[in-house]
Amino acid sequence: MADTPRDAGLKQAPASRNEKAPVDFGYVGIDSILEQMRRKAMKQGFEFNIMVVGQSGLGKSTLINTLFKSKISRKSVQPTSEERIPKTIEIKSITHDIEEKGVRMKLTVIDTPGFGDHINNENCWQPIMKFINDQYEKYLQEEVNINRKKRIPDTRVHCCLYFIP
Repeated sequence: MADTPRDAGLKQAPASRNEKAPVDFGYVGIDSILEQMRRKAMKQGFEFNIMVVGQSGLGKSTLINTLFKSKISRKSVQPTSEERIPKTIEIKSITHDIEEKGVRMKLTVIDTPGFGDHINNENCWQPIMKFINDQYEKYLQEEVNINRKKRIPDTRVHCCLYFIP
């Protein structure tokens, strides 16, 4: 017995004058959402915030400059003996706009000079944790705001590199 398609004998009725012919828009499916999101993200660009934490002289700036193939993080100058003992950890941010192959990225390098340079480093991590938590709290408050901005600036720490001496 030969297999025949079910609709082989059926013919589609011609469309009447009042009916519009179906328009083919191509395939529209859930799998095309990823490509749409990718195109939108490429057009808008990305924000990436990286924090580098570690004692002085461990190569934090060198690693960041090597990763992004440019002078993004300035090398720290050896401080004098008076400058060598900071009272608190001062967190500094350096922002750069990078574009490669049509993809824009706003890169923020968050540096923590003075981290771990003391004799007693018992609670040296607290200012860093406070900074990270504050950035997440700030972003959350912007996101739940009734009159929020269309594009919320993202200052959250996406990656933290900890350099072990």
